[in-house]
Amino acid sequence: MSRNKKGSAKSRRKFLKKVGGAAALTAGAAVLPNAAVSKITKKKIQYAMLIDTRRCIGCHACSVACKSEFDVPLGKYRSWVEYVEKGNYPYVGRSFIPRLCNHCAEPHCVDVCPTGATWRRDDDGVVVVDNDICIGCKYCLQACPYGARFLNPITGAADKCDFCQHRIGEGIEPSCVNTCIGRARIFGDINDLNSEIAKRIARNATTVLRKEMGTHPNVFYIAADHADEQDMRYRNENIRVTTHRREKERI
Repeated sequence: MSRNKKGSAKSRRKFLKKVGGAAALTAGAAVLPNAAVSKITKKKIQYAMLIDTRRCIGCHACSVACKSEFDVPLGKYRSWVEYVEKGNYPYVGRSFIPRLCNHCAEPHCVDVCPTGATWRRDDDGVVVVDNDICIGCKYCLQACPYGARFLNPITGAADKCDFCQHRIGEGIEPSCVNTCIGRARIFGDINDLNSEIAKRIARNATTVLRKEMGTHPNVFYIAADHADEQDMRYRNENIRVTTHRREKERI
């Protein structure tokens, strides 16, 4: 083989070696080890609750469990159940809507708090209240579109559902979920596509309360009847919404 041909063959091999190395680097960047991929793509935890009203029988076990878990004062509720009765005789029906703090992604209560006593946790999206900082001004009570907060007469601070943060911190589901005899409540991380709640939401049409408020609630409902006495869409039907709370009117 002539010197020119040998040099040409050597150059081609050198070029192919470089191309092969670049391709290997590219492939290595695209197919990283699982740990590295997980670190790059992992989303923050966002705890949420899904309530399937088709399974709710209005037994109030959730409300009782919540009051017992937190020793909630008489007449106050962190979790409650609404009765929705709708229709014209003899075609009438009753359904139930369990209610609690919606742990919004854009919580109005946080925006109005003058002391920073209420905030949304970065690590799991739960909205909490610090009793030691709260001055009981009630601004958050007025700002909440869902009526989920109350002033605790014992502590003098704003109070509400916190998804049982002392339980979920230990990997235990909230008390209301644990006690629901109809298994109407599912709790978990909606950013984890393998979680039960994420799978259920993917398979079912869901709604949230007062979507128009722009708070982006993290409590979702399946088959909830959002009918309201003031809603003109239902002016030809008899509608009554009641609750066992002292605050009888729906918020």
